[in-house]
Order: sequence, then C-alpha cells, then structure tokens
Amino acid sequence: MKNKKPLILISNDDGIMAKGINELIKYLRPLGEIVVMAPDSPRSGMACAITSDCPVKYTLIRKEPGLFVYKCTGTPADCIKLARFAVLDREPDLVVGGINHGDNSAVNVHYSGTMGVVIEGCLSGVPSIGYSLCDHRLDANFEPTAEIIRAVAKRVLEDGLPEGICLNVNFPACEDIKGVKICRQTVGRWTHEWEQRTHPNGSDYFWLTGDFKNYEPDDEATDNWALKNGYAAITPTKIDVTAYEIMDQLKGWNL
Repeated sequence: MKNKKPLILISNDDGIMAKGINELIKYLRPLGEIVVMAPDSPRSGMACAITSDCPVKYTLIRKEPGLFVYKCTGTPADCIKLARFAVLDREPDLVVGGINHGDNSAVNVHYSGTMGVVIEGCLSGVPSIGYSLCDHRLDANFEPTAEIIRAVAKRVLEDGLPEGICLNVNFPACEDIKGVKICRQTVGRWTHEWEQRTHPNGSDYFWLTGDFKNYEPDDEATDNWALKNGYAAITPTKIDVTAYEIMDQLKGWNL
C-alpha cells in the first residue's frame, strides 16, 4: 500500500462471502490497490448504524499482491471507520460499497447498509460510490455491470466528487444494459410493510415484507424509470439533509 497507485477501500452489507463484493473486487483490481473490510455476515438494512455497546473485531482472511481482505464483526459503517483507523496507512482515494444484491433506488437509499458504507466514506471526505443490482439471488449475474462499474470508478478517481456528494449507482437485472442515465431519486414509499404470522406456541410475530408504491412511474427523470427500462441509474446523493427551502418560513415563526 506504499506505492502511488490509488487506494480503494471496499465494503458491503451482504457480508464478506457474498458474490457481489467478490465480483466487485475483481472488477476494480485493475484500478489500484484494494483493501476490503466487510461484515462477517449479512447486515442488510443497517443504513449508517454503528456499534456502540460491544467490542468490534476484524480478521485478515486473504492477502495477495495489491489486495488485502478483512472480515469484521461490526456494521458496514463500522467497517469503513475501523479500516481507516486500524488498517490503512493512508487515506483511501475511493470508498466503494457493493455490489449489493438488490436495488437501492428511491427511498431504499435511507435503509441501505451499502449506502451506509458510501455515506460514511463521504462523511470522511473521501469520494464514494455505491453499486447495487436489482437481483436478490445469491448467484445473481453481475457481469453486465462490470464495464460501467470500472468506468464510473475510474472517472471518480480521476476527477473526484464535490465535497458532501456521493454516487448511488443501480443496475437493472438484464444481460444487455442499454446505457447510463443520470437520475433523481424516485418519489414513493413502502406500504404493507409487515406480515403477521402465528407461532406454533400461539403467539403472534411479524415478518418484514412490503410493496413499493411509485408515485411517478412514468417520469423518465427518476431512477426507478431508468431501471425498469433497462438503464443503469446514477443518482448523485448529498449527506447534507437540511431543507434550506423552508428555513425562512421557520424563521417567520418568531419562536
């Protein structure tokens, strides 16, 4: 890690054994030195959660020229924090999350552990990208995403990103991706989010499920439209969530 090649820090929320992260390593290795710090088991839906009530440990599980792979007992965000603190000998040039099994378009960005990786990198001032595929299968085919993944990462390594902005990149599950669209986040929400079931002992329990309601299915500017029509969707995402447009209104309350 002491040469001048770019240093790329990778993590995910599907766990170190997931096919997506191992394909991502393969796709990005030509671009620089790779350090992977990923959860030791799935941590989907963790968003930017951090571990504050128990110790976090990491273990080196693979070492090759230009590649170090670690597993971590913490959350996706923990992985980025811990790698920067305990493993890396310099700041990474790029933080990458993914490739997630399942899309992180629309409001999913707020729940995603993959995007938790990306937001943690962005909070640290490092250019950061999240990659997700609209396919939850363990053996999903990520190969059609490879060229775009490398192209986006290469461009960000060369040009950087504005402070406080990261990229959320989602891919349709198809063999022939039509191209890339720069999109905004779709307006929609999850409904029917819980399924009630009865345990054999007679008690009730609940299983997370849900249907996504897209409020603008025909708007070609959105990430959901791009994905449903065979395009990769790149959504620039900000970590500053201040609603500046109503600040003057709130000041008028004269509290």
